[in-house]
Amino acid sequence: MSRTGERKRTTRETQIAVSVDLDGGAAGAQASAETGIPFFDHMLEQLGRHSGFGLTVDCRGDLEIDAHHTVEDVGITLGQAIAQALGEPRG
Repeated sequence: MSRTGERKRTTRETQIAVSVDLDGGAAGAQASAETGIPFFDHMLEQLGRHSGFGLTVDCRGDLEIDAHHTVEDVGITLGQAIAQALGEPRG
């Protein structure tokens, strides 16, 4: 069984799509992030690469206001996608 998760989140400030593949394999894990915040993109990509799971993040946010909503909502959505990929917490 593949451990994958996909979540979308739309608020007044952001539109986010996240997908994770926890069994992406360390050697072949693909990670990409487009949030409009270069350092945040870099950190998300490193999370995927160094953890060995596949990660895709696409976010459009109100960066003309500030980066707060983008970072916060990506974190929420990423956590939900990982929880979905892990499945029922039994055993």
